[in-house]
Amino acid sequence: MTTTSSRGRRRAPSRIGRAAGKAAALQKPRVILALLLLLALTSVMLLDGYLRAEVGGDQRVRTGASSSDVPDDILDGGPILTFRGGQATTVSVPDKTIALTFDDGPNPTWTPQVLKILEEYDVPGTFFVVGSMVSRYPGIVKDMVEQGNEVGIHTFTHVDLSYQSEARVTREMTQTQLALAGAAGITTTLFRAPYSSETDAIDNYSWPVYQELGEDGYTSVFVDTDSDDWKRPGVSKIIKWATPEDGEGASVLFHDAGGERSQTIAALPKYIEKMKAAGYTFTTISGAMAEQTAAGSTGGNGVPGAGAGVGGAAASPLQAAHREATGVTLYEGKALIAAVTLAEWTVPALSVGLMVVGVAVMGRFGMMLVLARRHHRKRNRRRFSWGPTVTRPVSVIVPAYNEKECIANTLESLAKSTHPIEILVVDDGSTDGTSRIAREAAERLGMTNVRVLRQENAGKPAALNHGVRSARHDIVVMMDGDTVFEPDAVHQLVQPFADPKVGAVAGNAKVGNRDTVIGAWQHIEYVMGFNLDRRMYDLLRCMPTIPGAIGAFRRDAVLEVGGMSEDTLAEDTDITIAMHRAGWQVVYQEHAKAWTEAPGSLKQLWSQRYRWSYGTMQALWKHRKSLTDKGPSGRFGRVGMPLVVLFQIVTPVFAPLIDVFTLYSMIFIDFRAALLAWLAVLGVQLVCAAYAFRLDREKYRYLLMMPLQQLAYRQMMYLVLIHSCVTALTGGRLRWQKLKRTGEVGTPAGVS
Repeated sequence: MTTTSSRGRRRAPSRIGRAAGKAAALQKPRVILALLLLLALTSVMLLDGYLRAEVGGDQRVRTGASSSDVPDDILDGGPILTFRGGQATTVSVPDKTIALTFDDGPNPTWTPQVLKILEEYDVPGTFFVVGSMVSRYPGIVKDMVEQGNEVGIHTFTHVDLSYQSEARVTREMTQTQLALAGAAGITTTLFRAPYSSETDAIDNYSWPVYQELGEDGYTSVFVDTDSDDWKRPGVSKIIKWATPEDGEGASVLFHDAGGERSQTIAALPKYIEKMKAAGYTFTTISGAMAEQTAAGSTGGNGVPGAGAGVGGAAASPLQAAHREATGVTLYEGKALIAAVTLAEWTVPALSVGLMVVGVAVMGRFGMMLVLARRHHRKRNRRRFSWGPTVTRPVSVIVPAYNEKECIANTLESLAKSTHPIEILVVDDGSTDGTSRIAREAAERLGMTNVRVLRQENAGKPAALNHGVRSARHDIVVMMDGDTVFEPDAVHQLVQPFADPKVGAVAGNAKVGNRDTVIGAWQHIEYVMGFNLDRRMYDLLRCMPTIPGAIGAFRRDAVLEVGGMSEDTLAEDTDITIAMHRAGWQVVYQEHAKAWTEAPGSLKQLWSQRYRWSYGTMQALWKHRKSLTDKGPSGRFGRVGMPLVVLFQIVTPVFAPLIDVFTLYSMIFIDFRAALLAWLAVLGVQLVCAAYAFRLDREKYRYLLMMPLQQLAYRQMMYLVLIHSCVTALTGGRLRWQKLKRTGEVGTPAGVS
């Protein structure tokens, strides 16, 4: 940012200010991109649900309604209803003529078999297709049209239109037309309503729908003869019921979808052979209308839908209802097909991902419970010992940047240490008097073992390295400037160094400001997520992170691996992995407890976790060669790194699928079943959390916040991780972000 001096001259922004401003400017687009990805996922799921009638589906079917408003000549008329000149007219199929019609398709199993039979017998058919199925299987519809068959609309989601609003009716028709345009490059004027049969079944509720569609140029098609093949009565009965009486013509109904249709497939060739032997010819609906028009049976010069229409002449009289799709309609149709194709591939893939995530989550819970119990029993046995008690002095390094609110509390806690220590406060260019406050606190507490080192602002890794180089003892303890130690924390923390193979030790970090909602959520996360994880990783000998709040290292080991690196934002993860790769053991000491001030607002929490997540990804990428290394480095690469990637990146990134699918199921499928599944998962998490609290001897009352944590806090953490992934994939970089401190975390005795 630009500053103004006392004389009014504007100073150019500093390097840090420019970098921070650039980083802030880069983050907003990435947040938007992360939210757009979430929105895209939701949209794809809703589209797929709409196609499967899970979203907006309506299973109501009207029966037994009065037909008093329907003209008698329509009720007693033929199966083809037109509205030429606004006048309702019915058309019958000529004698000895059959218009084979098929409803509910296309279906990838049955429709191609029907088309093959029709092609073998050189018989055309009229297929009343469901728009959602057309958009899912466009290739079948394209083959259908190219083969010479005719298509009509059977709505987009197979709903009873008599229950629907005018807008819904229009949407059902328009969307199906777009699907046809995208699939076969055509639109159509033919329509058959779902659940319709003969014209005498038209009632007072459906009649206005037919009138409205007629005004829009649609020809509504009914049936004379219904094979009732959907009942699966057997091949012989299907043939019998589909046969017209006394040589009459008929619009005959079969189904090429909507259920198991093997009987239909078996009956169709026999039926065609029987009817041809009886002198029948086969045509489409448009073909039947053209024959009646030629015979003068309608008393006019044609009927709507029987000839060429807007958009050019039809390729064949048998497909006279087709119109060539052009312009916006064509491109919108192709876009719809593309969107549906994306949904058809994405949702199953997401379902597989959901299954993998579910297994991983439950597997992680199982591993944590089993291994945490083993770890606790092993480390708390009476005879367990790291070796000879470590009593020699150690160096405690406190990196501090503008920690005026906390540094005095930190030093006060260290003054009560039961272990001999020297304290190095490394002031990383603070501008709030942190160094002065530290010296005054040390003088007030009578601490002669405190040294305050100052340096220009260079970041936390540089401050820690300064402290390591200046340390007088072979073991260095690192802590944050906002952290307070319990009196025996240092003593407990350094005991594992009695084992010469141990190079670093992770302590037990606890949330001090836990009495707020955000603090309680983080408290649950620290106890359950971090500490149970550390017990598990400790037993597997692949601890990925030593917390910055409380950790200890052999000084020579730190220098051996090059010190605290500035290559990543997660210097604690970076140094821990480096220690593993150098052959050192990294262990967890549950009895070394420190209290840290967690972020007090959602904005600060987002910033902190964003940096942690992104820094972890940086560290894993930096040490990716450990996957192919041999020895200790290879062991971490082939055991620790896959676990970290699976449990800390992949699973959390895809974990929102669980919540999205659960919410989707609650709203559109089965609320009770979805709620019970969610409660079952919550129950498993509560069991794990309760066990973690038991191991850490924490009060169970905070677990009352866990259901709310699952509904709000967890989703935020997922978004943070997704945001971090977007940043990593787009090549962004972050700087260290300073959190606002309040200094409310005092001595451990004051924490409840």
